[in-house]
Amino acid sequence: MGGMLLQSRDLFDRGGFNYQYVTECKPSDKQLQSLGFAMKIVKHTKSNAIVIADGTKTVGIGAGQTSRIDSALIATLKAGERAQGAVAASDAFFPMPDGLETLALAGVKAVVQPGGSKKDPEVIETANRHGISMVFTGERHFKH
Repeated sequence: MGGMLLQSRDLFDRGGFNYQYVTECKPSDKQLQSLGFAMKIVKHTKSNAIVIADGTKTVGIGAGQTSRIDSALIATLKAGERAQGAVAASDAFFPMPDGLETLALAGVKAVVQPGGSKKDPEVIETANRHGISMVFTGERHFKH
């Protein structure tokens, strides 16, 4: 009572993507295009969101959950075998490596996320261990 939630407009995709490459494995040009597509889709998806894409096709979405791991589990379940070799976008950072681990076990090969977690070094190490390309944007999306 007596309060309100105010959210500013998310203008992220108007200025292009400024990726910070944080893993040993770098994404291919094809993966970068797919990551850009996935990031545009995740921007419009209810937080906490994970979008799995193959090219310009969305193959799995996990959204509106209270934890990123639950969103990752739902997205990989929805994608099924289509997650093999696909890319994923997260609307916010991975607070723990478990969400990324879930994507890796499903076959996702590249991930875009804002970064900014205290556990970024652990998440990056998880990506390196699985041979996943990961890029940070520095921009979070929260659609509530």
